[in-house]
Amino acid sequence: MTEIPPPLNPPDRLLCGPGPSNVSPAVLAAMQRPLLGHMDPDLADILLEVVALLRGVYRARTGIVLALQATGTSGMETGLAHLLEPGDTAIVGVNGYFGRRIVEIAGRLGAKIVAIESDWGYAVPNDRLLDCVDAHPDARLVAVVHAETSTGVEHPLAELGAALRGRDVLLMADCVTSLGGVELDVDGWGIDYAYSCTQKCLGAPPGMAPVAVSDRALERIAARRAPVPYSFDLGLLEAYWATRPAAYHHTAPVLHIYALHEALREVAAEGLAPRWSRHGEAAAALRDGLAARGLELLAEPEHQLAPLTAVRVPDGVDARRVQTRLRREHGIEIGGGLGPSAPAMWRIGLMGYNAQATVAARVLEALDAVL
Repeated sequence: MTEIPPPLNPPDRLLCGPGPSNVSPAVLAAMQRPLLGHMDPDLADILLEVVALLRGVYRARTGIVLALQATGTSGMETGLAHLLEPGDTAIVGVNGYFGRRIVEIAGRLGAKIVAIESDWGYAVPNDRLLDCVDAHPDARLVAVVHAETSTGVEHPLAELGAALRGRDVLLMADCVTSLGGVELDVDGWGIDYAYSCTQKCLGAPPGMAPVAVSDRALERIAARRAPVPYSFDLGLLEAYWATRPAAYHHTAPVLHIYALHEALREVAAEGLAPRWSRHGEAAAALRDGLAARGLELLAEPEHQLAPLTAVRVPDGVDARRVQTRLRREHGIEIGGGLGPSAPAMWRIGLMGYNAQATVAARVLEALDAVL
């Protein structure tokens, strides 16, 4: 007979890697509330509240806003599958792992990819993207990573959106590590499709992907020749999330929805501008401490991302051993480089509930002990 394992008792970790981040006690407690059925009218009211709160965080007053029943990569793939058809040209800014993932998924969908690349640690210049749009007037989509989690680089997205206004090309932005942590304005910046996740700056557990889709993008989707994947059909999902009575589409992850609802309530109570400032102040405390210890950052100074700091590993230091000792001896998780082409680095995230100067100090003290 198979031996029955004991109940779960995972260790307590301070999650300061590229995600997930720790959630607040209130968010954790929300997942212990009574489970409702996915077609319960009371849950339908909660879904509408989540949509309204997400609109506030994205600053998206029009179009479709909802949370997919999957992770951030599914938000990426859903957008590409809706906005591109085989043979369409897509211009993609690539300066790290997740820009390359956009290229990979778009290529699998049969799109023609024009990749504009920059070295790790540097933003893709908007001028190069705009020159590429001029050179490819048939391009259907420009896709960039607003917050490149693999390098700690923030793209100047507002400027790109302003420069693309009036052009017949859609703008897609990976906001996985920016939503709720740095300034973002989907409507004001002219973003047609934005996607994120729940486990980073929003401060909820992993498992859902909030997306925002503009009216212009919805017009493009309505004119498609081929159908979109059923599981992530945005029209069918909107009928469940926002149309009343709700139309059945899937069995929703109800406890994750509760957690997201509470996390978004915390964002609304704090206010977006104060929350962005808190992430910036925590990042500044971390970076000042790293500089005082002679550690160098990967991202160029003018495009450093607040929620995620990439640190170059000093010569002669075993990066993975440092991560292991931080985890075993101090209960702290930080990330390493992502992908075979990544330079040697540690990725330190101060996101959501963990975006505090006191957390930065704890990480720095632990690094002192290990290094």
